[in-house]
Amino acid sequence: MADMLTAPAVKPANPNFSSGPCAKRPGWTVNALANALVGRSHRAKPAKARIEKAIALTRELLEVPADYRIGIVPASDTGAVEMFMWSALGARGVDMLAWESFGEGWVTDVQKQLKLADVRVIKAPYGELPDLKQVNFDNDVVFTWNGTTSGVRVPNADWIPADRKGLTICDATSGAFAQNLDFTKLDVVTFSWQKALGGEAAHGILILSPRAVERLETYKPAWPLPKIFRMTKGGKLMEDIFEGATINTVSMLCIEDAVDAMEWGKSIGGLKAMQARADANFKVLKDWVAKTDWIDFLAQIPEQRSNTSVCLVIADAAIKLLDPDAQAAFAKAIVSRLDKAGVAYDIGGYRDAPTGLRIWSGSTVEASDLEALTGWLDWAFAVEKAALNKAAA
Repeated sequence: MADMLTAPAVKPANPNFSSGPCAKRPGWTVNALANALVGRSHRAKPAKARIEKAIALTRELLEVPADYRIGIVPASDTGAVEMFMWSALGARGVDMLAWESFGEGWVTDVQKQLKLADVRVIKAPYGELPDLKQVNFDNDVVFTWNGTTSGVRVPNADWIPADRKGLTICDATSGAFAQNLDFTKLDVVTFSWQKALGGEAAHGILILSPRAVERLETYKPAWPLPKIFRMTKGGKLMEDIFEGATINTVSMLCIEDAVDAMEWGKSIGGLKAMQARADANFKVLKDWVAKTDWIDFLAQIPEQRSNTSVCLVIADAAIKLLDPDAQAAFAKAIVSRLDKAGVAYDIGGYRDAPTGLRIWSGSTVEASDLEALTGWLDWAFAVEKAALNKAAA
């Protein structure tokens, strides 16, 4: 224990381990935005061309099928999910899957805001997946691919049938560019730049399959739609939304930053290379957890563990005997100590999740920084545990 009370000599070069907005790509400086078309209308030809570039890079890097539409929409990933749910749900029953806070949020919107009558909610506690065999694919299905606040992901899309009647609506915001999204099984995919790419916030990406487009063109919801949700006119998809003519004004700084991040992704080898970086980053944390008795994954089933939003719980026997408030205070003390040391920022567990830590390990993070972080985590735990023992003596 005495050795553990000595702070490690090497700090992470980049202490940004937040789960959103996430770390910028390696080597990023503000100079990456030097050519952003600020002060220009986003409808001007050069600005629209840059927006089109962001959409084209998304298609190329994520390997999105040619007949799927890609649009940049308001209000981040949340806006993208809401936009489709409000525009298309109600045509048939809905199965809502929830195993963490964002999935719970979609359940609230469907039940209490849209007030749909035919809704089934299939839930699981933090750290687990619901029973995917219960899903009725005659219904529309809304789910998160990767539970950002629980560290639990679906391992694949094998549970989704190709001949489904309903639509699959997938919030993929912390899984995009790091996990294998099978677009043949997904009718609606949403994500945001600030998680997937370390990009700037406020804009969401909405990807629609031909089946999703058909729904929009053949179904009209019973409720009024605000302007920023409207994707059809005269019963036809407003194609210009998916060709760079955004519904509302986009930030050309954000566009430039997203383009920069995706061009970096291409430069390192594309989607497979980005996924490999996330996997390698996760392995650093997995190997550390395996040899460290005071910490454990919130997700207990290995194949369900996220390789981006890694959620951890304190497994030390003495700490687990504390009351919940004291456990929470102990975890916060670790987070605060590392923050003050300039070692790790924003690694506390999500406010609605079980007490613990949450560390982003997506492709924009360097494995060497995570390796350095693990020693500091051990140090912070040892220092806080020693202080707790001293206070109790």
